[in-house]
Amino acid sequence: MDTTAPTTPTVTAFGAARRRHPLAWVPTLYLAMGLPNVMVGVVAAIIYKNLGVPNEDIALYTSQMYLPWVLKPLWAPLLEAHRTKRWWVITMQFVMAASLGLVAFCLPLEGFFRLSLAFFWITGFASATQDTCADGVFMSTVSLKDQARYSGLQGMCWNLGAVIGSGLLVSLTGWLHEHQGLPWVQCWMIVVSMAAATMAAFGLWHLRVLPPGGPPATASRAGAGSVATMREAWASFFAKPHIWMMLAVIFFYRFGEGFIEKFGPLFLLDPRTAGGLGMDNAALGHINGTVGTIAFIAGAFLGGFLVARRTLPRSFFVLALVLNVPHLTYFYLATSLPTDPLWIGAIVAAEKFGFGMGSVGHMLYMMQQVAPGPFRMAHYAMATGVMALTKWSTGTVSGWVWSAVGHDYATFFGLVLLFSVPPVILAWLAPFPHAADPATPTRA
Repeated sequence: MDTTAPTTPTVTAFGAARRRHPLAWVPTLYLAMGLPNVMVGVVAAIIYKNLGVPNEDIALYTSQMYLPWVLKPLWAPLLEAHRTKRWWVITMQFVMAASLGLVAFCLPLEGFFRLSLAFFWITGFASATQDTCADGVFMSTVSLKDQARYSGLQGMCWNLGAVIGSGLLVSLTGWLHEHQGLPWVQCWMIVVSMAAATMAAFGLWHLRVLPPGGPPATASRAGAGSVATMREAWASFFAKPHIWMMLAVIFFYRFGEGFIEKFGPLFLLDPRTAGGLGMDNAALGHINGTVGTIAFIAGAFLGGFLVARRTLPRSFFVLALVLNVPHLTYFYLATSLPTDPLWIGAIVAAEKFGFGMGSVGHMLYMMQQVAPGPFRMAHYAMATGVMALTKWSTGTVSGWVWSAVGHDYATFFGLVLLFSVPPVILAWLAPFPHAADPATPTRA
């Protein structure tokens, strides 16, 4: 794939896209990827918790919203052959602005749960499509040298979008509820509307600055038909050496983390009489969003530094350990039930630091070992689809597991420790058919 930046302006369906410096669009592009992802994956569960939906229903139904990221490999090859990557990114940002606005609109309605789930689903499909094409814009527009230069900024901005969603916006609902006396439904209407307006602002900005992305490898064959393009993309994916073992590594790498991601916020919010830590939204937004995400980013940068010094094959097992061993933290919190918010914040930050550092290995493994080839964007989407399948499957069964252990958080997080063993074993056995590319960008 041609990874050099275009030297001449390219006209798209949105008008003439002049060549722009990466700093004009890389930060906002990855902010626009992180915000809707966390709105669907994390914030939706907190909304439903505040509005009185049972934990089992929250875990089951919000986990289904990971399906767009699971299924995106089905349409990723079509995105390679039709329109520009820029067109898809900007269109999806306006779609997400509309769908999030509809989520806010339906919250006070009697059937808000089903309606909001439907609009969150639309947001998820648009976000998954945007993610695929945004990564394609970055990989096909920015030179390898600049990919290395901006990889830290790329990951930081993606996670800053998560900070805004799971940190600042959640904290804002707590402030509106506690200090302004607004009911939860009004708090969330305001905050989700703000997220919708932010996505619209990203769309308007990217109309001016986002490059079209390099032409896909299949551009010259697009006229032969989308079906043939998709067939070729899938066939070449499963023809890769060691593909099934690599897919097993990808699926299980964050298996234990999937349970923590779904039930961690619910555990922190649940009252102490139910075995939780009894935190409010403001504290959760600060600890799980702001402090936790800063720790995540610090871990991601350290993980990137480790890989740069030792290479991915020599670092992969260590990164898997760093990601999975800190799952002990939630078991400790559930058994000791500490009351000091600073201590709780430090414990959560330690887990997030390990998650951030270990996730670098996961993303680099998909980019450097699975994605290389003529269908790089589509194959990377297929790999991340398997990663999303982990989130979907662990989230779906987490509610059933929690019910099976009698709603006991200590037992639940004890099982998570057992679920964290296979990822470490598979990381030790992981194949590396390609030489690591130090210039590949990272995003956890």
